[in-house]
Amino acid sequence: MTAREHLPCDIAELRSLYLFEKLNQEQLEWLCGNGHVERFDPGYVYREDDLATSFYVLLDGELVISRRAGDQDVEINRTNQAGAYAGAWRSFFGEGVRHTLDNTLRTTVPSRLYVLPADKFAQFMREWFAMPVHLLAGLFAGMKTTQQALSQHDRLVALSSLSAGLTHELNNPAAAVSSATAALRERLAAMRHKLGILLSGKIDPRDLAMLAGLQSRTAEQVTKSSSLSSLEASDREDQLSDWFDDRGISGGWEMAPGFVQAGLDTAWLESVANSFNDTSYLGSVMGWLNATADIELLMNELADSTARISALVTAAKQYSQLDRAPYQVVDIHDLLDSTLVMLNRKIGDTITVVKAYDRNLPLIPLYAAEMNQVWTNLIDNAVDAMNGKGTLTIRTSRDDDRVLVEIGDTGAGVPEEAKGRIFEPFFTTKPVGSGTGLGLDISWRIVVNRHHGDLSVESAPGNTRFTVRLPIAMRPEE
Repeated sequence: MTAREHLPCDIAELRSLYLFEKLNQEQLEWLCGNGHVERFDPGYVYREDDLATSFYVLLDGELVISRRAGDQDVEINRTNQAGAYAGAWRSFFGEGVRHTLDNTLRTTVPSRLYVLPADKFAQFMREWFAMPVHLLAGLFAGMKTTQQALSQHDRLVALSSLSAGLTHELNNPAAAVSSATAALRERLAAMRHKLGILLSGKIDPRDLAMLAGLQSRTAEQVTKSSSLSSLEASDREDQLSDWFDDRGISGGWEMAPGFVQAGLDTAWLESVANSFNDTSYLGSVMGWLNATADIELLMNELADSTARISALVTAAKQYSQLDRAPYQVVDIHDLLDSTLVMLNRKIGDTITVVKAYDRNLPLIPLYAAEMNQVWTNLIDNAVDAMNGKGTLTIRTSRDDDRVLVEIGDTGAGVPEEAKGRIFEPFFTTKPVGSGTGLGLDISWRIVVNRHHGDLSVESAPGNTRFTVRLPIAMRPEE
């Protein structure tokens, strides 16, 4: 703190200030009697988060007000205007406001300040200006309530959108599971029917053993099959259908697609036919093996669909952090990936997502669920800015003792006149009804106030980048 010298309080000087010019003699005498004048050398008068103990008014000199952004103080205002004030000016609101200071005040030259203790300032305001105090308190409370309500509304709207997207994403694999289960029942029934035909035909026991081996080979072949182009698959189906027709096996055109999808060709079918001495039941053998291939394919589809459902549920749990401590050490990429999964439907197929992750980044301590809200706001804004088409780039890297996360888009960019206000509450560049202007304000508060990090933006048409810097080492707030 700066060295301080107490000086006499001059009523005439107070009356000359625009702040006090309408006060009467009695009020000015009260101020001089309960406050005092101090001379401050260049340096700090108070720091952000100190207790709000006094109300300060500049008499002469120069004041600088700043706020902390990450590990830096950002200058907000610099003035030599006599009558400028700072400090505990909200103390007359009573218990409804925080009693710590939300900015830092320093002098740049030797300065004189009128100083009034916070409790005396509150007493003065309530006794002499009861009605304005009530009006201001009501306005302050109303704005606070409005901001909380709109913030909650934004969260509910976001949750509704995310829930709809997640439901849509879950519906596809769930429908696939249902369809595959029904088809599996049909294939098992067909296998039972083919088995009955084979056994009724008095199949040679040696051929029956051969058939069991072929069934295992068919199942193994399905796991090794590779995908074909539509044209290649169509050509192979025609070849298999011809093979069946040449040998008088009915229903070959129905079996051909399943064998092709399983990766089987005419050479494989020929080797199967040559394995049996009696070819009278070759049609039933092929039907049996075709059902085997179909069942393996359906089992693969079931496994893929259930794995997709499991991945979506895991992503939703990672995103919501419902089963985890609020403050934890995490891999930042897990949070980003879970947010992308939750927003997958909104992102769609016409926006390309590029993930340039530095996988060597250390784990960092975070309020994970809150940071997921930040990623949601930034990615959602980026997608909106591109109007459904463009490239979303998410890049991570290390910046000295901080982790850097950059979310970029190829949209139209932030208008030049809006760049200085983009993090202000209720300010938005979206059309009326499309946003409340709280998303970036909330994100800024979470990153800067909650995590002592930094949130900034650089924007030009086709290249907008929001950059979040988070400390690698951080202690949770009390």
